[in-house]
Amino acid sequence: MADEEDEVEGKKKSPLIKMILIGVGLLVLVLSVTLGTLFVAGVFDKKDDEVLQQKIEELEKKLEASKGGEHAAEECKPDKEGKGCEDSKPKKVSKEMPEVKKFDTSYMELEKSLVSNIIGSRKFMSINIGLMTFYDERVFKNVKKNEVALRSVTLDILRQTTESDLARPEFRQELASKIRDAMNAVLTKYEDFGGIEEVYFTQFVVQ
Repeated sequence: MADEEDEVEGKKKSPLIKMILIGVGLLVLVLSVTLGTLFVAGVFDKKDDEVLQQKIEELEKKLEASKGGEHAAEECKPDKEGKGCEDSKPKKVSKEMPEVKKFDTSYMELEKSLVSNIIGSRKFMSINIGLMTFYDERVFKNVKKNEVALRSVTLDILRQTTESDLARPEFRQELASKIRDAMNAVLTKYEDFGGIEEVYFTQFVVQ
């Protein structure tokens, strides 16, 4: 009698176990298909930090673009001394070269010679000066406008010359540098900008 009851109970449990096994199998199959689909789609190819880095780069690009718009709107703001727009000052003129970017050079020569006595000597010095700039034509407009002051400050420097100075090999180079610095100081004083890069002697006579 007991054996018959066990056999009946075993038959009842058998379908239940089969249903559980089938359910587990289906669950495993669904998970496998889902993971496989995500893997093929490349979800696991990018790490979280890579995705975050991409978002940061996109935000940086947008920020740079917005800064560019702000700069464009402020191109003509007053300078520190309130004497007009900063854009009114001369700008360097670019000269495109293969693989190298250089600035174009412009030259002008003061029309009249400058003559000065030499200290402790009966000799005198007569020079003609040429100027060079990397900036636009506004520099030379400023030079012509202030030529009287530029000639005066140059003569002040020439009057300090002695015969021993003339004998030094580096004298002309040093003299050119002094004249350049003095001229730029005058232009900065009256025009808020210098711009003279080099001073050259187109004539240098001592008699």
